Amino acid sequence: MKKIIVLTLVILTSSCSLKKKSNSELVVDVNLKYKEYTPSGNEIIISRADYYNKLKGFWLAQCIANWTGLVTEMDKIGNIGEFKTGNFYTRNDWGKKDLPKYNRKGKPDRNIDFVFEGDDGMWGADDDTDIEYIFQHLLYTNKTSKLNGNQIRDGWLKHIKNEEQNYLWVSNQRALDLMMSGLSPPETSDPKNNPYFDMIDAQLTTEIFGFYAPGRPDFAVEIAELPIRTTARFNAEWISKFYVSMYSLAAVSNPNLSVRENLIAMAEKSRNQLPNNSYASKMYDFVKDQYEKGLSWETIRDNVYVRYQVEEKDGYDITSRNMKCNGCAAAGINFAASIISLFTGEGDLKETIKIGSLLGWDSDNPTATWGGLIGFMIGQDGVEKAFNRSFSEEYNIHRTRQNFQNGIDNFSNMAEIGIFITDRVIQEELGGGIDLNENLWYIPLEN
Repeated sequence: MKKIIVLTLVILTSSCSLKKKSNSELVVDVNLKYKEYTPSGNEIIISRADYYNKLKGFWLAQCIANWTGLVTEMDKIGNIGEFKTGNFYTRNDWGKKDLPKYNRKGKPDRNIDFVFEGDDGMWGADDDTDIEYIFQHLLYTNKTSKLNGNQIRDGWLKHIKNEEQNYLWVSNQRALDLMMSGLSPPETSDPKNNPYFDMIDAQLTTEIFGFYAPGRPDFAVEIAELPIRTTARFNAEWISKFYVSMYSLAAVSNPNLSVRENLIAMAEKSRNQLPNNSYASKMYDFVKDQYEKGLSWETIRDNVYVRYQVEEKDGYDITSRNMKCNGCAAAGINFAASIISLFTGEGDLKETIKIGSLLGWDSDNPTATWGGLIGFMIGQDGVEKAFNRSFSEEYNIHRTRQNFQNGIDNFSNMAEIGIFITDRVIQEELGGGIDLNENLWYIPLEN
């Protein structure tokens, strides 16, 4: 019972109430029949109202981190191969002009700084948020907790452009091409079909599945497995499962610990998603060891670069493969960079986004991952407090995707859909219940 009491304290601290936009009625999913449930006393208890605020914080902070990280995307990837970018950024570069990057052509110079949309603005979709949006839409409209390969294929073909600019790269683009030829996941990530199976793509498209199984990373990873295998195998797959586990555990963080302490505890629990003989696990352990020695994030980053891209330790052989930009969008090196920002950001939203943006490589992706996670942990109000300002909730999914009924959505609606998907998971898959009188979830503990 002590464990359940602790978890309950975590999630019943918000004064936010989950309501319809137009009145004070409780939000319920018209597509789900809510069943009577008698608690057994062996459950995680979570406030749906608090979760709603947290999901809004996720979407908002992920957008801030995504667009901030885009300023420096691919600016710095080291001096191997045809793309020599000079020294990596340091903390002293924050606020200064970003240096020419790999895909600079046609893009204006700008300062390395936070990118915001004000109260009257609109967040643009990007590949760090839009395929998560698609997966959420597909779960809800298919009235399911687990997508099958045909549902994923049909959804991608409907909502992703296939001719003009479609904001897909590497493994995502190859997977779409394979879908157009008639294949469905998981064949779209099979190395014999998709040579980009070990790129970063699945990381930025599947973390959200962790939120649909609060405190149950076992099931979160299960429902995320096929979406992950749409584009990833082996290390890239295991890394994506690590992030899904982190997102699931965020729902039951300990209120007696700081955000930093909770993040470290969540990371240590999620480490079990990484096989001990994988380069992903060795990268995690290397960065953690460097952090515990008290080294600066710049020093750890430089050491990661030497160890994995120069010396190719622990089986990480991207450099020997002579890939474009030396595999700057690879799952491995960007995972190592993300763990640096996770540890050295120490739970501070702004600092984590800053470090992530300055680390190098595909800097918008890991930054969006941790921005979204910390944004969830502190909620929308916590995000606004961190930046001492309010933000727009409008989200333009049709900037990058197509064929949604509402091309302009908003974080409130997106959070509600997340709540409804979680309702279904808890009731139909986890054997738990929803108390609509008290607006609570009862989630059975993992056996």
